[in-house]
Amino acid sequence: MGLPTWSVQDAKNRLSEVIEAARRKPQTITKHGKPAVVVMAVEEYEHLRHLERAQAPSFAELLLAMPQDGGEFPRLKIRPRDVEF
Repeated sequence: MGLPTWSVQDAKNRLSEVIEAARRKPQTITKHGKPAVVVMAVEEYEHLRHLERAQAPSFAELLLAMPQDGGEFPRLKIRPRDVEF
């Protein structure tokens, strides 16, 4: 992940330090050696929430926004190729 890492026990014992460090840069807390949570400054969290709300429309929204033409489209005036089965 590349973020500074704390074990759960270290984070418990040094919570004030974790909070101060998180104000500068997100901090990872591990449980049983695996990343469990990230602690970050509230400003950074609010920025991420803003980006999440401003994201592009979903695939379903894009499909629903497509023009409705009744399924008609121009067909080419060519002979289909021969196919052997």
